[in-house]
Amino acid sequence: MTARKLGCLPAATRPGQPVLTGLRMMARQSPPRLIRDHIDPAPLMLGNDVLGDCTAAGIGNHIRATAALAGYQVAVRAEDAEAFYTASTGYVPGDPSTDQGGVEVDVLTHAARNGYALADQTLYPVWGSADPEDLNGLRNIMAGLGAAYLGVQLALADQPEDGVWDTTTPGDQTPGSWGGHCLLAWAYDGTAEDSLVSLLTWGGIRKATWRWVRSRIMECHGLAWRQLMPAGGLAPAGEDWDALVGANRDYLTMAI
Repeated sequence: MTARKLGCLPAATRPGQPVLTGLRMMARQSPPRLIRDHIDPAPLMLGNDVLGDCTAAGIGNHIRATAALAGYQVAVRAEDAEAFYTASTGYVPGDPSTDQGGVEVDVLTHAARNGYALADQTLYPVWGSADPEDLNGLRNIMAGLGAAYLGVQLALADQPEDGVWDTTTPGDQTPGSWGGHCLLAWAYDGTAEDSLVSLLTWGGIRKATWRWVRSRIMECHGLAWRQLMPAGGLAPAGEDWDALVGANRDYLTMAI
């Protein structure tokens, strides 16, 4: 059995945090499917088997997924994720009592202000939040920003390592009865309730139905790494990009 840790604390909002709601990319009809079987996002565990650093691992794997879409890869090490987890949440290496997980908006704020340090570079995202009940918007984030950064409330019924995550599997289906987790929504084969979504978590790809996503999701965010993103496609550009950059700048200025 693969060790798996949780570590996404309850969703929170901060005054003035950037949002994606007003962007033109969020208002369009999302693609009916987002097939990426030919692209390997190469997700890594990044310490999430021994630490509740899923919020840090999620950002590291978002970097890798974005790079994969552009046809290359970026090295992210477990020690990079642990260092970011330490800086963004107050975790003290070697002290299990401080391994308490992270609040996604605070972790994203730290990444935007201080960057995500790798062995040979430090990357800075811009980000914004979306309504977690707006699955069309979530799919637009996946299509336009590479992957959606989600906070989910896992149920005890989700504990088996194999199979599709669904609301019809045996066991306790109460969202949050297992705990909170951060993962990435990467691809989907349709938009029906029983269509399958590919999620990047714990160093692999896990399939889930859209009805499961609807049941478990508690927050949704989009990240953009301008220095990594492929040109063209459905990525934000022009007014959308300027608005997102401006919202991040204003928020970080206000939050100091």
